[in-house]
Amino acid sequence: MGRLENKVAVVTGAASGMGRATAELFAREGAVVAVTDINVEGGKAVTAGIIAEGGRAQFWDVDVASEKAISTAYTEIGAQFGTIDVLVNCAGIIGVDKATHELSEEDWDALFAVDVKGVFFSTKHALPYMIAQKSGSIINFSSIYGLTGNDEFTAYHVAKGAVTMMTKQDAAVYGKYNIRVNSVHPSTVLTPLVEGVATSFPGGITEYEKVNTANQSIRRLGASMDVAYGVLYLASDESTWVTGVNLPIDGGFMAR
Repeated sequence: MGRLENKVAVVTGAASGMGRATAELFAREGAVVAVTDINVEGGKAVTAGIIAEGGRAQFWDVDVASEKAISTAYTEIGAQFGTIDVLVNCAGIIGVDKATHELSEEDWDALFAVDVKGVFFSTKHALPYMIAQKSGSIINFSSIYGLTGNDEFTAYHVAKGAVTMMTKQDAAVYGKYNIRVNSVHPSTVLTPLVEGVATSFPGGITEYEKVNTANQSIRRLGASMDVAYGVLYLASDESTWVTGVNLPIDGGFMAR
C-alpha cells in the first residue's frame, strides 16, 4: 500500500479493461486519480467505486482525439488537484482489420486520431506540470504489435509502433526535467471486449486462448491486473532510473 501516496495520476481510457484496473490499483496505492474516458457511465462507475473504497477520484468526460477537450480537462485537473504527477495513456481503439492496400484514408485517420494523436495531445498538456515541478512519469500503452508485425489490423499495429517511438523520443527529450517516459506492451489480455470475442470464437474461450497464446511461454491469456501492476511500477518512485523502456507484459511472447 502507498506506492503512489499523494501523487496525482491521470488515466485515459479508464472506464473499462486495463485502464480501469490501473485507475483502481493506483487509488488503492494512494494516488488521487483523474478518471477520463468518453464512456461517461462507465467512467462515473469506476470513480464511484474508488470513492466507495475510500480512495480519491474524479471523472472527466474526455475524447483524447480532441486537443481542446484534453487542454480543458487537464487545466481543470491541475486547478482541482494542484498538478499532474503521473500520466497513463491507455485510451485506444483497434479499428478495422484491413491490410495496407485495403485501408481508406478515413480508416487510417480515425485510428491515428485516437491511438497516436491522443497520446500526443495528452502528453503535451500534462508535460507543463511535470516540467514545472521537475518530476513526472508518463506510461504509454502500446502493444506487442508495436514491437513486431503480424498479418492483422495493419493500421492499429503501425499506430502502436508510433507510440513505441514516441516513448523513446519523449524519454530522450524530457529526462533533463527528471520526467520518465516508458511504454507497456501487452499480449492478448482478457478485457471485457476480448472476452466477448473469445466466447463467440469457434470452440469458445478455451480454443481462443489456445490459439492466441501459442507463441507465448506462459500459455494463458493475460489479466488486466497483470498489466496494471507493471504500470504501477513505472509510475512509482521505485523506477526513478527507468526511462525509455518498452516493456513487454506478454507471457513471454517476445522472448520466442
